[in-house]
Amino acid sequence: MALLTALGVLVVGQMYTVLAMLAPMADSLATTPTRTTWTATAFGFAYAAGFLIAGPLSDRYGPRTVITGGLVGATATTLAVSAAPSLTWAVALRIVQGLTAATFAPSAFSYIAGHLAPDRRGIALTCVTSGMLASAVLMQIGAQIGAAGLGWRMVFVLGAALMALSLWPVRCILRPTAAQHFGPSLLQAFVAVPRLLRKPRLVALYVATATVMASFVAVYTAVVVAGPPGVAGDNAALLTLRASALPALVAVPFLTSVLHRLAAPVRVVLAMFVAAGAVAAGSALGGDVRVLALVLLVFVAAVATAAPAVVEIVHAMATHARGAGVALYACSMFLGASLGPQLAGALSGQGFGGILRAVAVLLVLGALFSLPALTGRRRDL
Repeated sequence: MALLTALGVLVVGQMYTVLAMLAPMADSLATTPTRTTWTATAFGFAYAAGFLIAGPLSDRYGPRTVITGGLVGATATTLAVSAAPSLTWAVALRIVQGLTAATFAPSAFSYIAGHLAPDRRGIALTCVTSGMLASAVLMQIGAQIGAAGLGWRMVFVLGAALMALSLWPVRCILRPTAAQHFGPSLLQAFVAVPRLLRKPRLVALYVATATVMASFVAVYTAVVVAGPPGVAGDNAALLTLRASALPALVAVPFLTSVLHRLAAPVRVVLAMFVAAGAVAAGSALGGDVRVLALVLLVFVAAVATAAPAVVEIVHAMATHARGAGVALYACSMFLGASLGPQLAGALSGQGFGGILRAVAVLLVLGALFSLPALTGRRRDL
């Protein structure tokens, strides 16, 4: 699963690269960093909408075919973003980039469900989801370093080049879906989406997922737009803070066997309450970089624990339309992720601590929405 994990970092990370380049992009495009957050939000909304197309396509034509076609499109659109002459053009091109990049996540999850043995799916889901979450950190670090040395436009050029190079291993390593295993007709695959939305507990889980990702992105955006004391304007401190969560993202996949002693719904609820507690503590403990690094470590570990557990529940509830079910999950993820920058921007006047307090409340609400999965998952199978 190394290939899918690496692609998760690269493709999903296109959402987050701009968060580390808000200032240079704003200077180049004659606007402000707060307005430039729309390049993240526009990508995220398009990315979320694209899942609703990519999931049924994956059910119908097979994950490898959809991933391949999506990479071709994402390569072209990522390169186009690098040439944006204004903020309006950058936002418009990011929308198209988001639509093409959306083919990856639902197809990757469907590939795992359809091609891996049941005893390997848990670790595979954890690795891929951890890679997607790690992209928020790794791609911001890479973008910060790349923009400082080469300019923000070259960050997109390099991203496009890496996507183009990934086409060969995708075709060589991923197995095609046998013709006899193709899913329902394309119309039937799309009809599965509204049917899944008639399951209240599944919908509640999607809402909970949106709150987690809105919180995740809002915290990282707040570091840039609200500048906690001791970090604002200090590139080295920003780099340290972004990197502080990486140990959690590396450790969680290795703890899969331990975490799986708890049922997936229990893991989701507990992880969300832990995330809320970590963020609340961060809002009260001031702006010391070391304290904030510890808060981010715990917060990201909790998010990385919750995400694959949600996918497990979705797979169980949508056994006959996994592509559509995971597409709705991924859609809810990035609807939340799209709102994160706007949440942080809207509350920037409240300071870093104020944003974190709002995020803690949001996470508690998300935990409450996930509670029905504890008792009702069997009824939804």
